[in-house]
Amino acid sequence: MLSLTLAELAGWHPAITEFLISADAAGAKPARTLDAWLRALTDDRLSDIGMDRDQVLDHLEALAHQVETLRGTSEQSVRSLTVLGGHDKSDRPEVLTLTLQVGDVLCIVGPTGSGKSRLLADIECLAQGDTPTGRRVLVNDAPPDPGWRFASGRKLIAQLSQNMNFVVDLTVGEFVAMHADCRMAPNRDAVVREVIACANDLAGESFAVGVSLTQLSGGQTRALMIADTALLSASPVVLIDEIENAGIDRKKALALLIAQEKIVLISTHDPVLALLGSRRIVLRNGAVAEIIETGADEKANLAILERIDRSLMEVRHRLRCGQRIDVPLAWPPTLDNE
Repeated sequence: MLSLTLAELAGWHPAITEFLISADAAGAKPARTLDAWLRALTDDRLSDIGMDRDQVLDHLEALAHQVETLRGTSEQSVRSLTVLGGHDKSDRPEVLTLTLQVGDVLCIVGPTGSGKSRLLADIECLAQGDTPTGRRVLVNDAPPDPGWRFASGRKLIAQLSQNMNFVVDLTVGEFVAMHADCRMAPNRDAVVREVIACANDLAGESFAVGVSLTQLSGGQTRALMIADTALLSASPVVLIDEIENAGIDRKKALALLIAQEKIVLISTHDPVLALLGSRRIVLRNGAVAEIIETGADEKANLAILERIDRSLMEVRHRLRCGQRIDVPLAWPPTLDNE
């Protein structure tokens, strides 16, 4: 790296350019080597930077390594995810070969205690027969690269759980900017604006960039994390545990994730969500008992359920705004444009 010119380093990634500018390298000749520039730094300048020469070099090497790691992750294409059956809670075999492609939405249904969360956990850790269920998960029809299972910087799976509470003392803008920096997004400010605008589009109540994370409601928090996952996360698989209680536009959330070429799995009790996907799996006694394809009759019922759901959302909005609910309610519900 010492033999590279400042121009070559600056062209590697905006994050390296930003560091060089902060270290006052912008005034040096672009053709100057890193070695020559480091040797020319005065003690006063190094004091301003807060590093000695070796630390500056170490920091640049760490940035370059992170850039290469992120580029390598983005180049690894995930075409499919396959779950192979293990056994149920009574040790009976689970007859299952479930393959998901990019853009698929699969809902997971079943009563409390049926094993929905365990299935999500198996997928999240890319189980290889080493979990209580004995399931195995394949990526592109093969066992996953160990780096996908154990390397913190190359997570294949992003999971949004039911309870997501922030404890860090950051604003929404600072949090998203920090994630953008970790992902080395080339246009950080634009990405931050896009993520927050998208989250506000999903949330029932909008929030400002300067609001504290700890002041967000449950729905606002879930909306922010879905937007952040869709637009900033490199993980191609998203697991969502019970999105229906979040107070967000679920249909928009799914459309956003699909548009970003994610494989989406949702544990849900919500009939609207369950019918939005092309199929759903039913859990019983800790194992997948059935895979149901969404048929034409169910799609017809979905249209009716969406009308009911939209009417309920309007009532919730009126209640949230302190309005009375004394307007006669139509039955069956009608849409605004009808």
